[in-house]
Amino acid sequence: MLSPFGLTITFGQGRIEKPNILLIMADDLGYGDLGSYNPESRIPTPNLDQLAKEGIRFTDAYCPVAVCSPSRYSLMTGRYSWRSWKKSGVMANYEPSMIEKGRLTLPKMLQQAGYTTAGFGKWHLGTTFPTTDNQKPRGYGKFRADDNGANLDFSKPVSDGPLDHGFDKWLGFSCASECWVFEDNKVMGAIIHDLYTIEAAPGSDKLQQIPLNNYLPFITGESIDFLQEYATKDKQPFFLYFAPYVPHIPLAVSPEFIGKTQAGVYGDYVHELDHYVGQLLNKLERLGLKENTLILFASDNGSQFVFTSPKTDKIKPSNNPDDVQIPKGSDVHRPNAPLRGTKWTAWEGGVRTPLIASWPNHFLQGKTSNQIIALNDFLQTLAALLDQTLPEDAGEDSHNLLPIFYGEKVKKGARETVVVQSSGNVLGLRWGKWKFIGEGNYQPANPNDPPGELYDLSIDLGEKENLYLKEPKMAVKMRKKLQEIMKTPSSRK
Repeated sequence: MLSPFGLTITFGQGRIEKPNILLIMADDLGYGDLGSYNPESRIPTPNLDQLAKEGIRFTDAYCPVAVCSPSRYSLMTGRYSWRSWKKSGVMANYEPSMIEKGRLTLPKMLQQAGYTTAGFGKWHLGTTFPTTDNQKPRGYGKFRADDNGANLDFSKPVSDGPLDHGFDKWLGFSCASECWVFEDNKVMGAIIHDLYTIEAAPGSDKLQQIPLNNYLPFITGESIDFLQEYATKDKQPFFLYFAPYVPHIPLAVSPEFIGKTQAGVYGDYVHELDHYVGQLLNKLERLGLKENTLILFASDNGSQFVFTSPKTDKIKPSNNPDDVQIPKGSDVHRPNAPLRGTKWTAWEGGVRTPLIASWPNHFLQGKTSNQIIALNDFLQTLAALLDQTLPEDAGEDSHNLLPIFYGEKVKKGARETVVVQSSGNVLGLRWGKWKFIGEGNYQPANPNDPPGELYDLSIDLGEKENLYLKEPKMAVKMRKKLQEIMKTPSSRK
């Protein structure tokens, strides 16, 4: 069978020769953390830099939301998260799934295409936990509660989680502050760290307790075991979703990585992530799987840190970047460089993501692309690769950008815009070289400021000069376009 662009998918010995797919989703990694994106990065990332050399690196890729739950919703569904019941912000403890019942997801589409689907790490899209009193779990809707999980019933399976939305196998947690790690649909352990509690939950002492600084090695080892088991059997291709909780705070660096960078503990954590990504990639190669594995790497949003260095490790992380000042004379690492803003914000530092794609002898190698692309597009693009047709009520904001990966132009339906969103529901639009911010809960910083922001990213990547008053016609055009997209049920072409 011929797929688009001359790629041959053969049928032999009862198995479809489709590429395995490894999707690596970092957590709060900045656009400027990787050496391949920022020559001034103070963090060694040799494995991810090598992956960039072996594949195509996107410079204009979007999350497109500046916090994790909604960006992961967009990844899994090909849909803007403000179309879901959770209009803005991140999922709180024990809330129901953001993904609607019956909605086609990326792993579900891959299941239908003949893939074994497995996920390890972080879900954060909602899971229903059974309770002893049939009431909501204690701590529901919060991010921390002293009686967290006090009425949970670990003897019963969880539901409406990863297995109900396309995964054959899952090992990881739903929401970090819930702490509970489940294997498939059974709670088997808990993450232990200082910010959250598990002691009130009955039977928590009988669960496997995993210190946070062991969680990355733990899920990496489990992912490697999955690959090893796959390699010993003649079975369908795999989709492996590797979603580590790194470098999200708290910065739980393993002892052997502390002090390995010039970017402080945060930089050490990114370096540790790169190390374990390298272990995963090396295992693929040793098993002879790398040649036919399509690898995607991205982050779910920008870093929360404006700067890091060994000198600033004792400074408390702040939700307001203006609260933290750079020490005089200090050489620092800027995780989101050269972009403005951080996690939580609608500026580029919050919503632009490093995105690398590699597939040996198929995708471009050692090249970059400035095509606007979003995590939403993975669903439609991979469906096109596998000759799968999405129904009209799936992937409403997903575009097929497959030709770009091969170095060709998209003849129809190329993405021209992407809606971006802050955690506080400030909304904006990237359209060509222009970036507009000014809908939703947007408020000017000062009473005399214009009612929105407009930037020409082709000459002002750092969003320093607001052109709203200098280019009023473009500002009006951008606002109107954003409003039109939000009023229509689908932006897919």
